[in-house]
Amino acid sequence: MLRVYLKYNMTTTDEIQRLAEEGEIIITTIRQETGHGVYLKIDEYSNMTGFLHISEIATGWVRNIERYVRPKQEAVLRVIRVNKGRREVDTSHKQASGEECKSKLIEAKRSAKAATLLDFIISKLKLTDQLVLEIESKLLQKYEYLYNALDAVSRKGVAAIQNIDLSKEIKGIIEPSKSIPVPVDEISGVMEIKSKKPDGIEIIKNTLANAEANKGGTSSIITYMGAPSYRIVVKAKNFKIAEKAMYKTVERTRTNIEKQHGTFNFVRLDSKKSQTPQQA
Repeated sequence: MLRVYLKYNMTTTDEIQRLAEEGEIIITTIRQETGHGVYLKIDEYSNMTGFLHISEIATGWVRNIERYVRPKQEAVLRVIRVNKGRREVDTSHKQASGEECKSKLIEAKRSAKAATLLDFIISKLKLTDQLVLEIESKLLQKYEYLYNALDAVSRKGVAAIQNIDLSKEIKGIIEPSKSIPVPVDEISGVMEIKSKKPDGIEIIKNTLANAEANKGGTSSIITYMGAPSYRIVVKAKNFKIAEKAMYKTVERTRTNIEKQHGTFNFVRLDSKKSQTPQQA
């Protein structure tokens, strides 16, 4: 099967008229299958289409295209030819490495987060299109990606843009940024804890109270589900940090409970994304 990813809106105001370039990795949506290939919609570029020839789907002979692609499916591909006049590109799946596709996915997620932050700012300050373009242009002089700039503003406040030449109106971004709903990654699990000691309930209660933490940009919350189950939710700016915090919390809880001759078991649940407003 093709490597398939969730669809993210990556279009910003300075990208609308651009064209994909040869060698670029792009996110596409399958529009129509034919006997010799697949017609595509290029998600990142306005009014641009593409084609994936059957010979570029996979190494070796592809007998049945339907085994690899389906209409409305999304995939990451490499641009191998560009027709600027017709705004069309030819693409390849077999020439796009796994690492390149992974990097593209990360870039797409960051762009989606940037769009969320920017939409909030535009709505809050009622900015014109020209002011939005000015914000993007100035911020990208210092930061590699728009997401990095807006995320820094939402987390650090004025210090993140104090050396950037922005008008007073645009610097009004700072105040509302304190309540920007910053996208965070959330992981959760269920801890099953038992103690046969006479004061077992107090042991468990004290252990869990010490396990909850809010530091280093992460938060850990434990709630009672019904004996002997307790739900733990960890939130952080990315899954890697959340996973590390979850591991430390679970292992610390396990160690403390087993020292008291209790039993411990942990079951990991699905991950998801949520939004956490910044604190003033």
